[in-house]
Amino acid sequence: MSVGMAAPRALYACDPDRSRGRLFAEPASKTRSAFRRDCDRVIHSTAFRRLKHKTQVFVFHEGDHYRTRLTHTLEVAQIARAIARQLGLDEDLTETLALAHDIGHPPFGHAGERALDTCLHEHGGFDHNAQTLRVVTALEHRYPEFDGLNLTWETLEGIAKHNGPLTDAKGDAIGRYAVHGLPFGMTDYDRIYDLELSSFASLEAQVAAIADDIAYDAHDIDDGLRAGLFSVTDLREMPLTADMIDDIAARYPDLDESRRGAELVRELISYLIGAVVAEAERRLGAARLSSVEDVRRHGAVLIAFPREAEKAEQGIKAFLKERMYRHARVMRVMGEAECVLFDLFARYQRTPEDLPPEWLPPKGRAPESETDRVRRIGNFIAGMTDRFAITEHIRLFDSTPELR
Repeated sequence: MSVGMAAPRALYACDPDRSRGRLFAEPASKTRSAFRRDCDRVIHSTAFRRLKHKTQVFVFHEGDHYRTRLTHTLEVAQIARAIARQLGLDEDLTETLALAHDIGHPPFGHAGERALDTCLHEHGGFDHNAQTLRVVTALEHRYPEFDGLNLTWETLEGIAKHNGPLTDAKGDAIGRYAVHGLPFGMTDYDRIYDLELSSFASLEAQVAAIADDIAYDAHDIDDGLRAGLFSVTDLREMPLTADMIDDIAARYPDLDESRRGAELVRELISYLIGAVVAEAERRLGAARLSSVEDVRRHGAVLIAFPREAEKAEQGIKAFLKERMYRHARVMRVMGEAECVLFDLFARYQRTPEDLPPEWLPPKGRAPESETDRVRRIGNFIAGMTDRFAITEHIRLFDSTPELR
């Protein structure tokens, strides 16, 4: 099969005609599959639009050409569809999960997540994956008959556990959640609509997860080069990129630095996609699966990097962590960003009338608990864009960091 050519639908792919449905029953669309409908609902959501002004690494006003959460998300979707197409998976479901995966992220990237987790520490903490589930099941208010987007079971499953099972068979939290338990709200929602948190998610969800890794590696290199945090020559520290740089130099000896970096990023994406597809085909061939339920019961991830590519990919992440994420300039700006959210959270707690009217509890309703009140403030801040958070800080405080 030629690279990029669509494979026939695989037996282990999710089939929209066999979807487990939606929490609130709706008539089927005459023109769209259930998964295409999910994808369209995500694209038209308010939370998705806000991604255009949410930080990836660089705050929006640092430059027009750096990635935002929205451009990152679009790149994840493109990579995810490319992989799904070659494996015969459902591209609409894969795209839905890629487009939805970050809509629970707060302003200012991981710095914002750390700040909210600290603010909400005594009330369940903050987890952007759980917040994504909360957005699509409760916080979006676009439809007359339900809160949220009323997405299919398969999409909600993929959002909740695209990184693997969250619990063991007994229901005890595992992995990153083993110590502190499942994120706030995840267990409560699972009681309403069982997402089978002890099993693996679909291959479409696994593809969206690994596409996120590929996009991160590639575009953070691109943004780091553009910002001058490191050079193409510095990337020779890693064997994989060193070989690619040598190959580019042999083919284009007079290429300028900007195009040399762009060609390296393109080569890296192509290599990682090819490696994932080859490894997935090997694992799927050995597993001999005949349905999506076999995928969920398989007991191991099936979409992964082969060992050599995994080692190279971990090396890239280590390089970026040291040379980009921990760069003094980035750390200073993100530290200031955390302070902006700490200030806003404390202010809304102290003077709740500073919140918009629609974010205040309805008059006449029974008093809410402390946890409900604090979580409501957290939901409001999590939905902010970088720009709105800065504007709110300027409105409420005498001095606001420039975040530059």
